[in-house]
Amino acid sequence: MDIALLTFNDFNTLLNTVFTIRISDEVQLDAELIELTKLNNYSPLERSPFSIVFRTNQKNEYYEQGIFTIVHPEKGDLELFMTPLGFDNAGMRYEAVFS
Repeated sequence: MDIALLTFNDFNTLLNTVFTIRISDEVQLDAELIELTKLNNYSPLERSPFSIVFRTNQKNEYYEQGIFTIVHPEKGDLELFMTPLGFDNAGMRYEAVFS
C-alpha cells in the first residue's frame, strides 16, 4: 500500500492489535499499536497529519531510528521511518509520523 495515501482512519480500527516490525531479515519484533494521534495541520496537503506509536516487549535494548518494515495481515508490508520514544513500564515505544 502507498503510505502517501494512508490516513488516521486506516489505523483507527487497528489500535491495540499486533503488528510485526521487521528490523532486518534476522530480527523481527512483535509490536502492539498503542497510540494513534491526530496532529495539527500546517500543510496544504489533503491528508491530515497523524502519528502512530508501537510498543515492543524490549526491556533493555532498542533500535536507532530508521526505516523499518511494518507487517500486518490487513495492511500488508509498509516501510515506515520510525523513531524510538523510550521505555515505558511494558517495553520500548517507537513512533511513525505521517505528515
